[in-house]
Amino acid sequence: MGVFYDYYRAANRQAAVEKPLYPRAVEKPMPGIPTFDAVEAKWIDPYVVLGQLIALVREIPFSPELVQTITVYPPPEGSPATIEEWEALPEDSPYKDGPGIEELPADVRDTLAGISDDRLGEFAEQWEQIHEFASLPPAPGHLLEIVTELRSLAQQARKEDQMIYCWIAV
Repeated sequence: MGVFYDYYRAANRQAAVEKPLYPRAVEKPMPGIPTFDAVEAKWIDPYVVLGQLIALVREIPFSPELVQTITVYPPPEGSPATIEEWEALPEDSPYKDGPGIEELPADVRDTLAGISDDRLGEFAEQWEQIHEFASLPPAPGHLLEIVTELRSLAQQARKEDQMIYCWIAV
């Protein structure tokens, strides 16, 4: 099945974590569930795969520390501190099963927002060559679509002084 990553923008952390159990990238709005400007990016985690795109755009070597997210859900202040606390959590605890929500740093948002039209295809082609895509190559044109959508999301977030978040579910 895999891991799902939805990138979306929100005005603040409170808005970003509203109804956290629901995906952010949905085709049809559901009553009572917030609607976000979002990009569905299955398999594109913020740390390694997106981090490699950021490195390509910045023309620097990739480092796992390049994208330093902040966990906003489940709340870090409530996370179990010991093995005993972990084992005492109910089976449906979001600390065990998720989903999780991470806030991406403003410099990542700004890097994505700054990708020029004439380099979108170049970055998508370079990104397609990373090791993580070797065993399951994306469909032709898929990464160009993702880069274009992430750039648009980042541009709108920057324009409205918002942050980008990543909803993660297994």
